[in-house]
Amino acid sequence: MTLAILAILGGFVLLVWSADRFVEGAAATARHAGMPSLLIGMIIVGFGTSAPEMVVSAMAALDGNPNLALGNAIGSNIVNTGLILGVTALITPIIVQSKIVRKEIPLLLLIGLLLGYFLWDGNLTRFEAVLLLIGFFALTGWSIFSAIMGDGDSLEGEIEQELVVHAMPIKKAIFWLIFGLILLIISSRVLVWGAVNIAHALGVSDLIIGLTIVALGTSLPELAASIIAVRKGEHDIAIGNIVGSNMFNILAVIGIAGVIAPTTNMSADILSRDWLVMMAMTVALLIMAYGFRRTGRINRFEGAGLLVAFCAYNVWLVSSVIG
Repeated sequence: MTLAILAILGGFVLLVWSADRFVEGAAATARHAGMPSLLIGMIIVGFGTSAPEMVVSAMAALDGNPNLALGNAIGSNIVNTGLILGVTALITPIIVQSKIVRKEIPLLLLIGLLLGYFLWDGNLTRFEAVLLLIGFFALTGWSIFSAIMGDGDSLEGEIEQELVVHAMPIKKAIFWLIFGLILLIISSRVLVWGAVNIAHALGVSDLIIGLTIVALGTSLPELAASIIAVRKGEHDIAIGNIVGSNMFNILAVIGIAGVIAPTTNMSADILSRDWLVMMAMTVALLIMAYGFRRTGRINRFEGAGLLVAFCAYNVWLVSSVIG
């Protein structure tokens, strides 16, 4: 048990550090290759912050723990929206100006509904997982198109500023790209091992561990990125990273894990509790970001509401384990 706890703590630290190095290396390499700033931000930086979820879920699926993989993806989305956006908005209200981000949020809602449809029968087949991956590649193509056509979008200026700050020589960029990925895989393997052993020791399901400990740990890069961005006044990056990460988690993270190990006879709680909470938070995010009769923003009161909802959800999880 002690060794498993140390494995989780050490795995989290190495995971967050290696994910940061990997994303910086990938972004700098793409910059040297001449990719547009907006494209780098939307695909490499935006989706790259979900690298921990992707690698952890893939490792969990390879180890025969598809429920942990599914719980990690859905739980990470709940952490992203409830905890990270909630805390970030409490620090500084988030103003949504980017047209691209405003287009992505309804798309995230549709992707979430598609996942619910696939999970309705209590299974996620390999064919359904492949469809999710096809959706991910389609989303990537749409992101490329949006980046090319998105000249003048407020998100581009914020990303350009960040890329200048994190500029690095090409050799150093390639080194961190490769070394960061290797460390990501190693730390994910250690983390999954520790999480599974703790779940067995405590007598709780892999799903619960994935929804809580693992989901929180793999979402730490998004938490750091969003807080830093909003303190710099880069509001569109703060919310754009979360929206992009949530889409990536559903399409790529669940898709890859499902191709490796299809999920059968999953707990009914996934759909009636976890997916439902994820979708409710997505709808709330849509309403806040669009604003309708006011400027789209997440104010401190709304951020507190997201945070309370996140805490209530975790109380629900704990009560279900105790009960």
